[in-house]
Amino acid sequence: MADGESEEAPLPLKHRFKDFLLREQTRQNDVNRVQVDFYVKENSFKERLQFYFIKNQRSSLSVRVFYLSLKVLSCILYITRVLTDSNEAEHKCFDCPNDTQFGINCSLESPYQNLTHFGINWSLIIWVHRDPKLWCAQVSVAVICLFIRILLTYLRYKGNIWQQIFQISFILEMIDTVPFVIGIFYCPLRNLFIPVFLNCWLAKRALENMVNDLHRAIHRMQSAMFNQLLILISTIVCLIFTFICGIEHLQRAGNKITVFDSLYFCIVTFSTVGFGDVLPDVWPSKLLVVIMIFVALIVLPIQFEELAYLWIERQKSGGDYSKQRAETERHVVLCVSSIKIDLLMDFLNEFYAHPILQEYYVIILCPAEQDVAVRRVLRIPMWSHRVIYLQGSALKDQDLVRAKLDNAEACFILTCRCEADRNAADYQTILRAWAVKDFAPSCTLFVQILKPENKLHVKFADHIVCEEEFKYAMLALNCICPATSTFVTLLVHTSQGLEGQHSPEDWHRIYGKCSGNEVYSIVLKESIFFSEYEGKSFPYASFNAYNKYGICLIGVCPDDTKNILLNPGPQHIMKPLDVCFYISLSKEENSIFKARKGNETPPASSVITSMGTMAIDMQEISIPSGLGPSLSIETNISETRKTKMVPVLELPDSPLFDTDNMLIDESKSPCQPCTRNEGSNGYIKGYPPYLPYIGSSPVRCHLRKEKAHKCCMQLEKFLSKTCNHKDKDDVRAYSLKNKLIIVSAETTGNGLYNFILPLRASYRSENELCPIVLLLENEPDAEFLETVCWFPMIYYLLGSIDSLDDLLRCGVSFAANMVVVDKESTMFAEEDYMADAKTIVNVQTLFRLFSSLNIITELTHPANMRFMQFSAKDCHALAFSKLEQKEREKGSNLSFIFRLPFAAGRVFSIGMLDTLLYQCFVKDYMITITKLLLGIETTPKSGFLCSMSITEEDLCIETYGRLYEMLSSTVGDIPIGIYRTESEILEPPETPQSQMSDKVSVFEEGKDPEEQQQGLHCEQPDIQVHSLRRRSMQWASNLLGPWHAEREADRLSQQRGILLSCSERQELTEMVKKRMKNLGLSTQGFDEPSTNQSSHSYVLINPSPDTRLELNDIVYIIRKDPVSVKLNNTDNIIRERNTKNHI
Repeated sequence: MADGESEEAPLPLKHRFKDFLLREQTRQNDVNRVQVDFYVKENSFKERLQFYFIKNQRSSLSVRVFYLSLKVLSCILYITRVLTDSNEAEHKCFDCPNDTQFGINCSLESPYQNLTHFGINWSLIIWVHRDPKLWCAQVSVAVICLFIRILLTYLRYKGNIWQQIFQISFILEMIDTVPFVIGIFYCPLRNLFIPVFLNCWLAKRALENMVNDLHRAIHRMQSAMFNQLLILISTIVCLIFTFICGIEHLQRAGNKITVFDSLYFCIVTFSTVGFGDVLPDVWPSKLLVVIMIFVALIVLPIQFEELAYLWIERQKSGGDYSKQRAETERHVVLCVSSIKIDLLMDFLNEFYAHPILQEYYVIILCPAEQDVAVRRVLRIPMWSHRVIYLQGSALKDQDLVRAKLDNAEACFILTCRCEADRNAADYQTILRAWAVKDFAPSCTLFVQILKPENKLHVKFADHIVCEEEFKYAMLALNCICPATSTFVTLLVHTSQGLEGQHSPEDWHRIYGKCSGNEVYSIVLKESIFFSEYEGKSFPYASFNAYNKYGICLIGVCPDDTKNILLNPGPQHIMKPLDVCFYISLSKEENSIFKARKGNETPPASSVITSMGTMAIDMQEISIPSGLGPSLSIETNISETRKTKMVPVLELPDSPLFDTDNMLIDESKSPCQPCTRNEGSNGYIKGYPPYLPYIGSSPVRCHLRKEKAHKCCMQLEKFLSKTCNHKDKDDVRAYSLKNKLIIVSAETTGNGLYNFILPLRASYRSENELCPIVLLLENEPDAEFLETVCWFPMIYYLLGSIDSLDDLLRCGVSFAANMVVVDKESTMFAEEDYMADAKTIVNVQTLFRLFSSLNIITELTHPANMRFMQFSAKDCHALAFSKLEQKEREKGSNLSFIFRLPFAAGRVFSIGMLDTLLYQCFVKDYMITITKLLLGIETTPKSGFLCSMSITEEDLCIETYGRLYEMLSSTVGDIPIGIYRTESEILEPPETPQSQMSDKVSVFEEGKDPEEQQQGLHCEQPDIQVHSLRRRSMQWASNLLGPWHAEREADRLSQQRGILLSCSERQELTEMVKKRMKNLGLSTQGFDEPSTNQSSHSYVLINPSPDTRLELNDIVYIIRKDPVSVKLNNTDNIIRERNTKNHI
């Protein structure tokens, strides 16, 4: 009852209907009021002006230089007016008649002409005499300066106009310019005194801004001390100039003094000498002296203190980033536990290498105090205005508020890899990532992690780079695809390809130019490169785009799947909304398209620069007859060689294109958990039954039918025949059908699983599987052995790389590749760069003992690459050191690329891949593409990276462009680069004295008679090789400097060194053989070190079509997924059968 009484009675029907009409009317009125903003995405006139006057560095620099020159000119005109103003009778208003103006009779006979108040004749101070021409010049300068100031105020207006108006610079500009503008329209004020000398302070401010813009425009790292010294000098000059002009003008009412006397009085007063021969005799002058002394006593000590104590004035907590700046500017936050100079410079150089990021600010949030080197770098004008260092922790909300993380565009969380406990370093990174995500959920998060098992905890991050995943995958691919680490490192670095362009070496220029290639993306319908290939197959679009524009299409992201696919094969048809990924020197938006004339052919010397349409000779392109009539060409090819343009041939979608002859057999269902397809050697193909950690991507691999026993995996027991589980497969595996791959590591970890995975992938042929021997210093974990026991030909041996016996017992004398993994226990050292000392010395020992062994080394610090294969008397190494220094002075981010071990892919540092995470801020697809290339992740219908070697039979193809066409039109493969080795034949150690002197004589300008006589008996290829080496040695000698004074001594020392090295190699070879015999190992097949050949290798990313193929070139290829091919063919067959059954 109570509930019923508490209910309110409903409104009458007429009131409810009235409310309904009112709501309906209000809704209609709200719908009709629609605000539409047009052209919001187009650049307005104000934005174009902002770009020219403020954002663009070079144009804004020119504007500031012009503004500074105007201010200096105005000061010069003021001094000119002072020097010409000497007649006191003309101190009156301009063109003033003998009547009353402003209520005052200005007649010369009038007693009011001398406006004397407080004992001062103010007319002498208020009015000055100006020559008409001088007045016109001053008015012109004032009008231009006023216009520039108003324009800049308008462009910098961001909602608070009073903040712009009450700035000191704006007030001074109004005082110095507005009276001149008023004088144009009101003539009596033309002789009014205007303190134009105050323009010196505006000139000082313009000079400071100009210097900052200059450093940013030319990317010059100038000292912060120079910047502060410039501020101090300009402040002193402005104080002196203001004092001189003020005293000179105010003394017009008293004992008039000249400009020089005023300068003399200023210097005497500021130096506290005070002779007293020049004195101000009117109280305004005395008041000005007092004011200037107070200003000097306040300003100058501050400037001197800032200059003297610049290196300790920065607060320990770093700078501050205001909320107003965070709302009007764009910034990113970099969170690290401790920051080193190498890490900082790599981040800044890569981040600001992109033009669209020039206006971004970087906020460094670090709990440690600034390092001395970091503090010195952050005070450079190039970085001081864009990088702010805050000492604080990401786990504290107040520090995140100081960094304005909620307004940041992105947050980078980096892990310190030099920690003794890498898991502890990952735990700190995980907590920082959680704190950042909790504080700013919408902030884009970039996380670097060390251990793959810790990825699970930061899976929410937008982009993750796991160091050990990438490291071991690249080290593994280096064994089957040489220099994969170099290829990927160059691909993820931002460069313009200008490195080595001034070197006389041809391979320096080609290699440096190709290093500028990067991966870019664009939607097909918006692209000039690919829009014309809509509806065509992927290989057709890839080759024709390469043939026409010189760019390499490597993958697509279909609109319906949103998965990136590398070389999806001819089954994929290009669609308008497909995102195309291509390798090029620059993105399409920054390219200029120039059509080549019909009969114009590129010169032979332009190997890289000519990336236009290629003329393909069809005479030597043979098309298999089994491909059907669809590959026939209507053009009649005459017997004589004719050069014609031919597009890539379309591939029909039919079972005739099955690649079973080239690739291994695959299963019909790649999605099954473990398929049992038996190979020729008794292995099966499927997914590993045990994954080492949560989050690892399943990859189909070659597996054993039954897991291996732990005793069978111990190489020592296997060799001693104490294992009773040996089978024929194991015996055949260790009979060295394929040479070994030895991995030297300190302990086993989940990262080693990523090393084995690419080498046992199912898309690789069983004939390519090489035995893998793990040389471990500690006993492997049971979990790790349980994981890898399903993979074929996996062995381990307890030992150390320091011991020759352990190396011989693991088969190093018969191995093809030796991978030396950086030890975690040595990553931390008191001196940072000494962390690689033990690894470098051990590898140097291996190199001298087994010179034919391909040693792949991982280093902690990239700078230590110069010590790999070090030789103090190697003039080439010294020349490369000089070249690296020159490239570093030019500001190159890839100054280390000309080091021979890095160019050949024999040394690698994971620090080089830090740029991969930085690039993802602009290119969010780079991590995915890199994982697909390295085989860390697999996607259905996506291809994989492999390589092919150029044999003598393949030399008939002649050029890289023809090879591109043949691969894309026949099997659907996409070549992306070349690994080239250039050999130099050296004389054997038994060379006579005359030949040894001939070797050293390459440093002379001419030839010796014996060398000329030998050249007559040499064949033509030998002459070319010797001339190539001679030019290389001459280049090295020229780069190192004149050697004329010590030429004879160098000859004798080199001859002695050759003989000593010969005997040393023989001694080392005999020592190794003796140790092998003592250990009971056979020396049969032992490769003795070769001494008569020297070579250098390098990588060419996306070379030009007319690049000539050479013998033993290794071509990087993205091969299409064979599983998707067979699935597609099977679906077609089933579809045809269903159609027939239906009929």
